[in-house]
Amino acid sequence: MFTRRQTLLAGCTLALCGRNLMSSRAVAASFAVTHSEAEWRAILTPEQFDVLRKGGTEYAGSSPLLNEHRTGVFACAGCAQDLFSSKTKYDSGTGWPSFWAPLKGAVVTSQDSSLGMSRVEVRCARCGGHLGHLFKDGPQPTGLRYCMNGVALTFRPTAT
Repeated sequence: MFTRRQTLLAGCTLALCGRNLMSSRAVAASFAVTHSEAEWRAILTPEQFDVLRKGGTEYAGSSPLLNEHRTGVFACAGCAQDLFSSKTKYDSGTGWPSFWAPLKGAVVTSQDSSLGMSRVEVRCARCGGHLGHLFKDGPQPTGLRYCMNGVALTFRPTAT
């Protein structure tokens, strides 16, 4: 039996379960939206705080956004910045909402070597919230998979 942090993921070696080793202070210093840990805890649910501010991962298949198929925009649950268009969302089969491209300038990436492997971490460009990881096994036109934690996102439908 695996713990939450050791959940096996279909299509990947390990789940996106590592803690980001970057300190909260270092993260806060480089983003436009910043709050103290106490302020973040007051703003976010415990699950959102764990993912966005501590680099945690939700259980695979647990997000209602996994099955969100309406036209709209996925935004950061921490600061409401628009991150992904529903036009780039696809079913990756991993159990997490996946996208083949973010909106321009919406996310930043960095190397994540936690868990003894090298991955690319994806953060919100506005508040630095941990969103998930980026893999090179997605569909065309980019060939990329932005594998995001649904709890780190909100969804706003648009008129069709």
